[in-house]
Amino acid sequence: MEKIKIAVVGYGNIGKFAVDAVLDASDMELLGIISSSLSKSGTKEKDGIKFVASVDELDKKPDVAILCSPTRSIPDIAPEYLSKGIHTVDSYDAHDTIWELKTKLNEAAEKNNAVSIISAGWDPGSDSLVRALLLACAPKGVTYTDFGPGMSMGHSVAVKAIDGVTDALSVTIPAGMGVHKRAVYVSLEPGADFAKISDIIKNDPYFVNDETRVFETDDISKLLDVGHGVAMSRKGVSGKTHNQLFEFNMRINNPALTSQIMVSCARACTRQKPGAYTMIEIPVINLLTGSLEENVRKLV
Repeated sequence: MEKIKIAVVGYGNIGKFAVDAVLDASDMELLGIISSSLSKSGTKEKDGIKFVASVDELDKKPDVAILCSPTRSIPDIAPEYLSKGIHTVDSYDAHDTIWELKTKLNEAAEKNNAVSIISAGWDPGSDSLVRALLLACAPKGVTYTDFGPGMSMGHSVAVKAIDGVTDALSVTIPAGMGVHKRAVYVSLEPGADFAKISDIIKNDPYFVNDETRVFETDDISKLLDVGHGVAMSRKGVSGKTHNQLFEFNMRINNPALTSQIMVSCARACTRQKPGAYTMIEIPVINLLTGSLEENVRKLV
């Protein structure tokens, strides 16, 4: 069977783990890494992996581009690949605007006979699947999703983009009942106004709805821990039967899990009709290697 040809776009925290996951997938071939910054700096190849500034520089056209780019860049980046008939996977994590992104990318995907799987991380992403399953188990009730404590990559990247910030770490702290606090640590350029930057952070859409405290530090590396986690619970009603209680817990390396889910979704891209999808719209079996018969016999 011909392998799925993959291009990884971006080589930050998620991109590096995505490369590992692609190389470990028996049904995938890594064509290269697309990073204009690394390519311009003179990095053309590393450990046998090709670095290019544009997808057009690769030796072959990829089937799927795994977009390991900041959330706020996805609405602009994804259409570029879809317009070339290349499937895309991203980990867009701005929950409130996922539907708008899906609508936008669906048009581009259908027009170019391509597939776009959006918000393919662990939340949104695999946690979304768990929430959907728990809702099916108990249609009436309440679900609480408590994150952390741990590093939020999306929030950290958003802070790093602020003028005057040289490095940043955002830590999610669960307060219970789905409520979270944020502890944000920043390293600043000389002369940067800490009070102004703190105010920008607290009013950013990523933080505005949570209690957020900002701290200045000289060295983020001394605080960095990419571990994270989630505790999810639902108490509800199945039919007319009350007191149904379900719990789901995990403790993870944040970028490693995010990238693995994106790589699994890259596989699913090749099994979907053209269009844009969130993970709850995709048959779970499409994420897996192996034949339909093999997986049904093993998992059902």
